[in-house]
Amino acid sequence: MSTLETTNTTLPPGPRLPSLVQTLLFLVARRQTHQHLQRRFGDVFTTRITGRQMLVTLADPEHIREVFAGSPTVFHAGQGNSILRPVMGKHSVLVTDEDEHQRARKLLMPAFNGAALRGYGDMMASLAAADAEAWPVGRPFAVHRRMNAVTLEIILRVVFGLGEGARLTDLRPRLRRISDIGPLTVLGWNYPNLGRYGPWRRNRENLRDVDRLLYAEIADRRGAGDLADRGDVLSRLLTAGGGDLADAEVRDQMITLLLAGHETTATALAWSFHELARRPAVQRRAQRAADDGDEDYLQAVAKESMRRRPVVQNVARALTEPTEVAGYLLPAGTIVGPSILLVHRNPGLHEDPVDFRPERFVGRGPEAGTWIPFGGGVRRCLGAGFSLREAGAVLREVLIRYDLRPDRARPEFPKPRNVTLVPARGARIIATPRSQA
Repeated sequence: MSTLETTNTTLPPGPRLPSLVQTLLFLVARRQTHQHLQRRFGDVFTTRITGRQMLVTLADPEHIREVFAGSPTVFHAGQGNSILRPVMGKHSVLVTDEDEHQRARKLLMPAFNGAALRGYGDMMASLAAADAEAWPVGRPFAVHRRMNAVTLEIILRVVFGLGEGARLTDLRPRLRRISDIGPLTVLGWNYPNLGRYGPWRRNRENLRDVDRLLYAEIADRRGAGDLADRGDVLSRLLTAGGGDLADAEVRDQMITLLLAGHETTATALAWSFHELARRPAVQRRAQRAADDGDEDYLQAVAKESMRRRPVVQNVARALTEPTEVAGYLLPAGTIVGPSILLVHRNPGLHEDPVDFRPERFVGRGPEAGTWIPFGGGVRRCLGAGFSLREAGAVLREVLIRYDLRPDRARPEFPKPRNVTLVPARGARIIATPRSQA
């Protein structure tokens, strides 16, 4: 890969549909559309979204490695995630770039290093066990909803500490409302005039209430006498750099962790149970792993779920200058989008990719650029290790207690929700006490 001075740029081929049509397809049928475009144009193609914005989708691991290894001053991930800014805030680690991003990442990294992850283990297991004990038995239920609740509770404990009270009780349903929206509502985040109408107005009011609760918690915590001795993320942020972070900066990192820190893991877990319920042999192997405390296999179940059912379909990088990618000299401003979906479904990279085989990930890691649910390079998700450890803990507590079966034979398909793909019916399963067979 090289960066060139010339402005004689080129773009890969792509559909000629009006940009509005392409935008709608991107939002509501991206999975089917991108599979169709790959068959038609190959592993590199261009689509136009939201007016003149060009998105170049990549499905070849070599091209994806080019992007992840590229200079963060040229490949701006924060700019590529700009659709999230109205909710996450301008200081969020997800929407900043270069020095500001590095500063935010450095502040958050201690909460997700190896020592911190080991310290969260007991709390994860305890909350997962409490949730599993309360599962409905012998009747169908949507496991995705339960996974959203338990993963939110875990990240609330990590972000806020062990505090309880009316404020957190009020915050939980409001955070869920932010996530539980359709893709067209997400598009409206970046059109302020829509904030006066319908779902956009309700979302704006709900976000205002969330901000009120977060700022109140920040103010109270600043006055805590034991702030330096506390290990939760909020306390760490308030003591970082001598305590000179503005409230708005703290708020933006908190809501980023609260929303991004549970939504993707919850969906990956829901798909895991959806798949295990339909594959008795794999389920029995996972139950043995749960009985034996085999964390490697349980995390492999979560990894395979993330491979087969990507929660987020694309990574995004915005080019700050004309740059050569995949053999094309792309103009500045182009969004380069390594496709998680397409690379995960490539039979040349993953044998029989439609099958669910956790063994792919047992005892070994995937080749770079072939498994990318957490992105890659210097912008790889800070919470990747946290997510996998959390998924392993939840899987174990469920599988030591229950046998699972689907409520109907036909599998569920993904549907768009906010910027993610979730089980269309909530991953409905039936749980019964473990048999002794």
